[in-house]
Amino acid sequence: MTFTATVFIGTSLDGFIARPDDDIEWLTSRGEQAGDMGFFTFLDSVDAVVMGRKTYEKVVGFGEENWPYGDRHVGVLSTTLPTDADPRVTVYRSLDELFADLDERGIEHVYPDGGRLVQSFLRAGRVDAFIISLAPVLIGAGHRLFGDLTHDVPLRLESATDVGGGFAQLRYTVEKRRGQ
Repeated sequence: MTFTATVFIGTSLDGFIARPDDDIEWLTSRGEQAGDMGFFTFLDSVDAVVMGRKTYEKVVGFGEENWPYGDRHVGVLSTTLPTDADPRVTVYRSLDELFADLDERGIEHVYPDGGRLVQSFLRAGRVDAFIISLAPVLIGAGHRLFGDLTHDVPLRLESATDVGGGFAQLRYTVEKRRGQ
């Protein structure tokens, strides 16, 4: 497998990416004060975006005119989304199928988006870096970015930056263990 994967995501200070009802208004309303936090510069560095079904549905809910991915490859990992649901995306039924297709396409830099998908990439040892923007809020409950892991994932802090609006952006590189 040849691609690298960088997670770019916003969380509450207590580690949630969405409320229990999937609401992210607490992030988007505060994020307006901080601008795009480097998202579009980051997006220009990737040649594929992959997400889970819930994240896909959230993005589609922003409206046709707000599809940020342009013509780069977009994959959705889902066992329930019809394969012909959207001509802009390729639907994958398994992580193995997703990885194999990304390699076959010669994808070099992947942006995995969405809590469950990020957790799957982590468990598979396929996350190389994190860019996490911490929102200045505690929401107390919801969907966590990180779930259960079978082993520690050692990280090296590359930078911690005030990106405005009370947000701190942390950049980490995953330190690969031997054999990875």
